[in-house]
Amino acid sequence: MSKQNMVNIADSKSGINMDITMAISGFSPAAAAPPGTYITIPKKKLLQINNLDISSSTTTTARAANTWVDSMRASSPTRIKSSPFSDDQNSWMVRHPSALNVFDEITSASKGKQIVMFLDYDGTLSPIVDDPDRAFMSDAMRATVRKLARYFPTAIVSGRCRDKVYSFVRLAELYYAGSHGMDIKGPSKGSKYTKGSQAVLFQPASEFLPMIDEVYKALLEVTKSTPGSRVENNKFCVSVHFRCVDEKRWNELARQVGSVLEGYPDLRLTQGRKVLEIRPTIKWDKGKALEFLLESLGYANCTDVFPVYIGDDRTDEDAFKVLRERGQGFGILVSKAPKETNASYSLQEPSEVNDRSLRR
Repeated sequence: MSKQNMVNIADSKSGINMDITMAISGFSPAAAAPPGTYITIPKKKLLQINNLDISSSTTTTARAANTWVDSMRASSPTRIKSSPFSDDQNSWMVRHPSALNVFDEITSASKGKQIVMFLDYDGTLSPIVDDPDRAFMSDAMRATVRKLARYFPTAIVSGRCRDKVYSFVRLAELYYAGSHGMDIKGPSKGSKYTKGSQAVLFQPASEFLPMIDEVYKALLEVTKSTPGSRVENNKFCVSVHFRCVDEKRWNELARQVGSVLEGYPDLRLTQGRKVLEIRPTIKWDKGKALEFLLESLGYANCTDVFPVYIGDDRTDEDAFKVLRERGQGFGILVSKAPKETNASYSLQEPSEVNDRSLRR
């Protein structure tokens, strides 16, 4: 028998006003997975080297740079001004309707199931800004997430260093998966199953830490001649931000990155929104992190779990794909521009993430 609770979460500053009607089937804010289920996945099952090529290791750096620039443009669309949707946009919205307009559908799909929330940070809980160190979430948004976590297991899954994203969110009761899920830690309070220093759940790329540090220092040196570039050490990966770099110099920046990566065949390059990401070549991403957290919570083989993942970036597609393949829950893409996605629903911008009622 399900018990219905209504929680109102409001953020007057960003226009957030979310009513969550929860069908709590044997779940309470204090209830979670049985003790000892956190570190149950064998490392050999999860840590598999994925021999992906970095273009510069098999071709000239110049050719690789041209390829990367094309990808940089594709993954960083120009901001769209408010205007009536084109036919293509309308068609995309039919396939990925606004989550604000499909409450009945969401209610029906999640009825009697246990929601688990997964949230990206940049572009989802906070707006995208020129300076990555100033991507602050509002106090009202923080209150929203805190209230949400009282009723549902809630995780922040980000490409940022886990410590950095925690410094932005500052909620100890959440799960944090930093470095694209390569650094996972459970709640440091609010869960009776977290025991002191054994809070770190999984770090599948620990052996790459010295290499990542070397690459970070090398990239700092080689990119300092490119105005506007920003290199960020995210512990298990390195981010090269080019949001403030003149597009005419993107090729130059790509060459600089390629010149460093030539010496590191165990690292791979991916792109996000105005950012190049250097990561270990292991078979691990945000989708794997989502699966790990569901298993840690005891929901791996449950038919009554309903995971919801909200994100805005290409790296979030790994999580959207996992949910689509599982046939459980759904992904919500935050984007003004139509793009290929495995998400089921969409939102236009971070201010819409909790802009109106999400009921079940």
